[in-house]
Amino acid sequence: MHKIIVAIFFLLVQFNLTAQQLFGVGTRWNDSFKEWVLYTDIEGEEGHLRLIWRLDDDWSAWEYRLGEAAGTIKLKWKNNPNEWELRGDNVIVTARTVWNNNFQEWRINDGHCTLTLRSRYGNILEEWESRTSGCGYWGAYTSFEGDVRDWVIDSGLEHETSFHLSMMATFITIFHSTPKI
Repeated sequence: MHKIIVAIFFLLVQFNLTAQQLFGVGTRWNDSFKEWVLYTDIEGEEGHLRLIWRLDDDWSAWEYRLGEAAGTIKLKWKNNPNEWELRGDNVIVTARTVWNNNFQEWRINDGHCTLTLRSRYGNILEEWESRTSGCGYWGAYTSFEGDVRDWVIDSGLEHETSFHLSMMATFITIFHSTPKI
């Protein structure tokens, strides 16, 4: 009986980690895009996404934490902004531009699922959406038109690493839609 209770507990913990969804993201401060607050579907639970080297003004390395999920997002190659890599919870997610130096369309992959993320209206970077290879839908838009400090995340991703895919898509969206201040 004790083994069954322990097994059920671990299944519930596993389900909570994978079922956690991002519902939004907003800047911690009104005058800076170096630190973000992550909002979930669980009331009162928040996380963060922030520059690792804030004092050096180095925008190439970020860290995030939301509940038990934590990791880093870094440029794969220091002088090439076309490829990012997320590492967290034994998951690696890569993001590459579809076309070199066109930062409005990205291919995001975790080894099981591939999202093609793009700015919905080309040069207006306030709404992003995905095309997938059978993993579900992901989209984001600003809470208020013209204000890129707050975003609503619409994630319908349907597999075990969906949080990390959503985290990478969120990062790519806010990184390429906001000024570097």
